[in-house]
Amino acid sequence: MKSFAAPLLWIGLLLAPLAVIATSHPLPSTFDLEKNWQQYFTTQAEIEPELRYPHEHCFRQAAEKFELPLTLLLAIARGESDFNPRARSNRDAYGLMQIRWPVTAKHLGIQRLNELYDPCTNVQAGARYLRELLNRYQNNLHLALAAYNYGPGNIQVGARASEIPKGAHWYSGYIYRHLQYVQGRSGAPEGERVPYDREGKLEILVFHRPYRAEAFISYLKAQAPSLRLDWFHIGLNRFRVVLLYRNRTELSKGKQLLQNFGVSLSR
Repeated sequence: MKSFAAPLLWIGLLLAPLAVIATSHPLPSTFDLEKNWQQYFTTQAEIEPELRYPHEHCFRQAAEKFELPLTLLLAIARGESDFNPRARSNRDAYGLMQIRWPVTAKHLGIQRLNELYDPCTNVQAGARYLRELLNRYQNNLHLALAAYNYGPGNIQVGARASEIPKGAHWYSGYIYRHLQYVQGRSGAPEGERVPYDREGKLEILVFHRPYRAEAFISYLKAQAPSLRLDWFHIGLNRFRVVLLYRNRTELSKGKQLLQNFGVSLSR
């Protein structure tokens, strides 16, 4: 993790407006997320992803087999593992789609743990699980995603807003944010499907609360809109904020802008 060169007072001064931002920019309500996901399902599901993603053939095969939008599967994988097929969480979830071992994996027909490290096997399992959940929740994608994260035993069919655990609601919004990136809001040159892994990520800071990561990015982007920032849940209540860049020039400009705000990076 990179460090701040500025005094601790600077950090205190920064975190004060973060609290205001977090309050004035709350997570979308359950109703809004349900509405947004429904709109996506009905009008945007056929949109092609902006970039070329790792193991994309696996995602395309699973999307076709289980009648799911390609961009949805890519968004889940970006949020769950950032396309790392060797990813493992502290909750015994593995691979691109973070399939829990052993109960969920065996329910999905996977008998050996090492199978979860195979990209296509893992994506097929995640897509099958999501299709089961969509069938269970009458194509309510918000509830299906909540159950993907929290387990179907914790999300009632037809649950109302007040009955959704906050963490499950957060997860639905988290994946929706990654969907925006996949659909074409990442800032890539229009009409050019460049490889996803060509984009670099420079770690800036790790927070222990998601709203702090969101607020930190909101604050910096309000001051410098050209900054391309993102954040990822990396387990154990850790949320990593990164600077996105495609070349040395963009990296140098981004680092300079961050330095202007007192953020010192070691490389």
